[in-house]
Amino acid sequence: MTSSQPIRNIVPTLAQGAGGNLPFVLQAVRNDPNTLQRMEDEQIVALIRDTDAEVSRLQALQLRAIADLSVRRRRAPSASSEVALALSITEHRASAIVSAANALIARLPRMLNLMDDGRLDLHRAMKVTDATAWLSGEHVRVVDATLEHRVPGRNATQVRRAATYAAAQADPEGAALRTERKLTERRLLLRHHDTGVAHLSVNNAPAEKASAAYARVDQAARALKKPDEPRTLDQLRADVAIDLLLSGSGGPNERTEVFLHIDLATYLGLNQTPATLSGRGPISAALARHIIGGPDTTLRRVLTDPRTGHAVELSPTRYSLERDEFIRVRDQECRHPGCTRPAQNCGVKATRAKGEAEGFTDQAVTFCSRHGKLKGLPDWDYEVTPEGAVNVTTPTGEVHSTTQPSMHPGRKRANRLRRKSRK
Repeated sequence: MTSSQPIRNIVPTLAQGAGGNLPFVLQAVRNDPNTLQRMEDEQIVALIRDTDAEVSRLQALQLRAIADLSVRRRRAPSASSEVALALSITEHRASAIVSAANALIARLPRMLNLMDDGRLDLHRAMKVTDATAWLSGEHVRVVDATLEHRVPGRNATQVRRAATYAAAQADPEGAALRTERKLTERRLLLRHHDTGVAHLSVNNAPAEKASAAYARVDQAARALKKPDEPRTLDQLRADVAIDLLLSGSGGPNERTEVFLHIDLATYLGLNQTPATLSGRGPISAALARHIIGGPDTTLRRVLTDPRTGHAVELSPTRYSLERDEFIRVRDQECRHPGCTRPAQNCGVKATRAKGEAEGFTDQAVTFCSRHGKLKGLPDWDYEVTPEGAVNVTTPTGEVHSTTQPSMHPGRKRANRLRRKSRK
């Protein structure tokens, strides 16, 4: 089999992952289980990162072998069966891996190079192969080059969103047709399990309706979560959803909001730039215009800084302009690095301004309940820079940063990671 680029290392060694230390650490842990307990926190985090990078390199080599096997079998389905048996996985999973291997070799060589470098693992790489499977060879090459510097350091959800956005931008007409085809495949599924419970799901529902439905269920569940309520929020959501389907009740009948971010030129049909649905990610321009045309849609003007795309002002409509409402529109999602919880489901918390003491000129930022609690834990430090970036310092002194999201296409930046000396 001829690869689309040379194999950088036929057999990657563990020594390449951490300056020659991984084989020593592996042997030390096998000989003495207490080895890890004697390591500093920073060493443990570095070991976690180094082993993950080495796993990615080995996965790249495995994918090349799988793609080669597929070619030898003339891409017959039997190749997936062989892989399933060899790895003790289901044929469905094996088929997905075989498809991903072929796509990375033939269509996404830059993504495969990132795996060789230990900067992208199989799980995240498959988010790219899934999001670009429908693209032509010409368009997928553009996306491959676009994502090369965007996906490292991002989690799987962020990689999927970046790949989906880039694909829709490369072929907007194809993205719209793909959405239409998916909507025709919508269905309600019921699967019974042996334990006397069942799985009920709605597949390929319109994104805006599914998001609004989940938000309504979530609001009702949170309203029922009293101090004496023994059920968890997950259990309450499930109970509320079933009750809504059976009786039409389930909680207070309140207006549910879903945030859709779209630039004026796209709204007017002057371009095909993908829009963003909070909590879901990119959607095609055609679908965004369809949502905006709904009878219950409320439009609100958001003024942005022309240099950065950051929101600076939200116009009032039928509701008076409130600070928290503007903060949620501005932030779009939870501002903790990697979190994609929609801002309308988040709280607004005062966060220390960079260079200032806690409580002095604090800045308002949206955080979901999980990361709002994390913010209050010892050894975790959150600060907001004058540019609106949120810096999160972990107990090991590493700083993960997210910039204020841009309302302008093409100006969103990936999370950054840098080291910072501990105080």
